[in-house]
Amino acid sequence: MKKVTIYTDGACSGNPGPGGWGAILMYGDNKKEIFGAKKDTTNNIMEITAVLEALKMLKEECEVKIFSDSAYVVNAFNQEWIYNWQKNNWKTANKEPVKNRELWEELYSLTKKHKVEFIKVKGHSDNEYNNRCDLLATSAIKNL
Repeated sequence: MKKVTIYTDGACSGNPGPGGWGAILMYGDNKKEIFGAKKDTTNNIMEITAVLEALKMLKEECEVKIFSDSAYVVNAFNQEWIYNWQKNNWKTANKEPVKNRELWEELYSLTKKHKVEFIKVKGHSDNEYNNRCDLLATSAIKNL
């Protein structure tokens, strides 16, 4: 099984407001950068979208390490929120509907196709790839 490393980041200029996302996929010596933007969105939507779009790029089952500075995304999996949401018909512990359900459902489905590990990184620090993803995301906003 191929081992792929993915770095992701999302950004928003205002929240809600124009937003962008960026991701870097790495396999062996190969690197691929992807990015996109949306005129009216939220930071959380862009963070989820970055991971979602990166996983969509994988053409076969892979072992994936996803590095994100989004506690929201990482904790959804590492603290098993998403599994509880799914079990509880996409309701939070407070019985409220899960925000961005459609994105979470799609992401959940994609993570079932691969062996995925989520790793939290500190944003806006000394991580070269996280900083590059931030630049991809913020540049995408500027190019709307």
